[in-house]
Parts: sequence; C-alpha cells; structure tokens
Amino acid sequence: MDGQPLRFDTKIAVLLRDDLAPWQRLNVTSFLVSGLGSQVPEVVGAPYEDADGIAYLPMFRQPVLVFEATKEALKAAHTRTLTRALPRAIFTADLFSTGNDTDNRAAVRAVPTADLDLVGLAVYGPKGGVDKVVKGARMHP
Repeated sequence: MDGQPLRFDTKIAVLLRDDLAPWQRLNVTSFLVSGLGSQVPEVVGAPYEDADGIAYLPMFRQPVLVFEATKEALKAAHTRTLTRALPRAIFTADLFSTGNDTDNRAAVRAVPTADLDLVGLAVYGPKGGVDKVVKGARMHP
C-alpha cells in the first residue's frame, strides 16, 4: 500500500436517537453492528495476529460512521432503508427492558413496522444509498 487511505464504495452507518443516555448509545451501537457482521460477511476483514502469533478475531474491514438524529428523523431513515432494501439492523426502546435474545425478538415481532419505537438503526450498502438513508442526521459528537 502506498500510504494513501483505502476508499470504500460501501458504507456502514449507525444512526442513534439523540435522546439516549451514554450507556444506551454504546449498548445500542454494539448490538446493531453485531447484526451486520453476522449477516453481511463482506463487511468483515481477515483475523488479526500479533508478533507473538496470538490470534484475534476479525473486525469490520472499514470504518463505522455513527450519527445521531431525532426520533422523527430516525423513523424517516428507517423508511428510506426499507425502500432501498439495504441490509439493516434495528434496536427499539422495548429492548432496554428485555433480558435475553428470545424476548428481544418477541418484543420486535409484537409491533407493526410503522409503530416501532426505534432508538437505533444500522445500515450497510453502497455509499450513495447509505448517505441518502442518513440524510439530515449529524455525526455523533
């Protein structure tokens, strides 16, 4: 590599509702990106290894951009994600009160799409498509 940063034609973005507590922002972000990593294999790079030969798990091959927006803007971004059929993960406010994966899925399944109380959304896809999804959001401080 010639020292120039690698440019990607795809983007990974996380959009968080702007009224979350700091611990919620971290929790939601980690859950959301785990969904992308498990279902979109091209976002994950090769495993790491240190100079002593100790192996480490692979991570995303590209940066994750984190944005924040109002509840209304998050709902609009979710709709844009659906119309573009981009790979996505969601986190709803209901998931803060569940204690396991089975209850998490049941909480989401119980609510119609239009009524989901979204607090986070992760999306992956072509850079231009993801940019349109997060339009109006600001980079997380």
